Amino acid sequence: MMHWIILPVILPALVAPFIVLAARYHVGIQRVFSVAGVLALIAIAAGLAWQASDGTITLYQLGDWAAPFGIVLVADRLSTMMVLLTALLALMVLLYAIGSDWDTRGRHFHALFQFQLMGIMGAFLTGDLFNLFVFFEVLLIASYGLMIHSGGNTRLRAGVQYVLFNLIGSTLFLFALGSIYAETGTLNMADLAQRVTAIDPAETVGIRVAAVLLLLVFAIKAALVPLHFWLPSSYAEAPAPVAALFAIMTKVGAYAIIRVYTMVFPPDLEVTAGLQSTWLLPVALISLALGAVGVLAVRKLDRLVTFSVIGSMGMVMVTISLFTPESTAAALYYIVHSTLAAASLFLIVDMVKSGRADLYLTPMPAIGGAVVVSALFFVSAIAMTGLPPLSGFLGKLLVLEASFPTNAMAWVFAVVLISSLVNVVGFSRAGSILFWKAKAVERPAEEETPTPPATLSCVAVGGLISLLVVHTVFAGPIHSYMTATSQQLYAPEPYISTVIETPGKLSKPKEGDH
Repeated sequence: MMHWIILPVILPALVAPFIVLAARYHVGIQRVFSVAGVLALIAIAAGLAWQASDGTITLYQLGDWAAPFGIVLVADRLSTMMVLLTALLALMVLLYAIGSDWDTRGRHFHALFQFQLMGIMGAFLTGDLFNLFVFFEVLLIASYGLMIHSGGNTRLRAGVQYVLFNLIGSTLFLFALGSIYAETGTLNMADLAQRVTAIDPAETVGIRVAAVLLLLVFAIKAALVPLHFWLPSSYAEAPAPVAALFAIMTKVGAYAIIRVYTMVFPPDLEVTAGLQSTWLLPVALISLALGAVGVLAVRKLDRLVTFSVIGSMGMVMVTISLFTPESTAAALYYIVHSTLAAASLFLIVDMVKSGRADLYLTPMPAIGGAVVVSALFFVSAIAMTGLPPLSGFLGKLLVLEASFPTNAMAWVFAVVLISSLVNVVGFSRAGSILFWKAKAVERPAEEETPTPPATLSCVAVGGLISLLVVHTVFAGPIHSYMTATSQQLYAPEPYISTVIETPGKLSKPKEGDH
């Protein structure tokens, strides 16, 4: 049994208490260990992704107890890809937090950051629905602490709203798990995939209710309309590095939908037939449209970015809801793109905020380092709106191509193209007001010239944009990898056999064994 799989969960779980116990009053030491831990995570994640790139599925049985009785972690193409994406994002976010001194504005930033990584990594690697719930709760606790970092009534109010909505999701999750266990007697995803198919079609009420509840839970995590109300205030009021890290949080919901509804409740399963196509696609299209309307309607830069995140999640879920190998491959490509683009925009919002009285889209004197910040905003806006030549344009082409053979092609084409145009108008208006019209506004003589962003902060945002460029330049090989990942998802037999048939303490003895 290879022990490397558990390291993305164990490493931040060890670094966090060390920081609290041994370096509580030494920010410099906290920074060193936090950055070192994230660099180690990147190395481990890259190794796991490389091992899984040929289709290898690796199992880790905690305590060497076999599934479905024991807790298992599973590393395949999808999970290792998401772990690597999270580790790369975490490094850039951490560099920005250090460069902008966000980590010194409150207590325990680095410890909470590491616990947050632990929850995200565990959610991607777990092979058990109950432990997915456990890691969701780890995410909730750590993210709440990060959200109210450095305090303030507005941030506290947004944090309470965030917790309440997620507690509702957690409650629904428990109800769903209880229903599933009552119907099948297991919560291991590989075991569920076998047992759900054996349910009598005449006795499907319980499992259909559970499938609907799970879809609602994951839709809350993914901020799909009408379950998106927690996101605008929460992300807009959160500290910039926290909001940037949260760019991967909505993708946890998308990941869970892909994992559960291709293996446990696949589209061709009679027990839950029509559930995904009936509900998920219309809601995703509405989310995409609402995100675009929000980008055009809001009057603050931070809210504009949060609505663009809602729109990008709508785009992801439109593609996922088609539930074909081609559409899932397109969704995975777009997930990577939208995570990096959203994170860079949240960090740029903080750069703008540090040089202005507020974030309202009204002309004000130029901010410090306006040339650099405007260039970063320009590139990130191009990426988020899906204009060529960056990966957003390629991702949307893949989305449209995946929808072409389906009955929903006309709706998908119309909503995607119109929302893209609206996003371009919204971001263009914001950029012209913030940077172009600022030249015509004179700064009062008594007002000091704002300080430009720290070099390390610019490096962090530049690193995210560089990853977007890499995602564009190597789009061919990356999409081939996504296609292979999608094919692995829609042929889950190797995953199931690896988890269920791997010998362990509770596995049945084979013939001839003594």
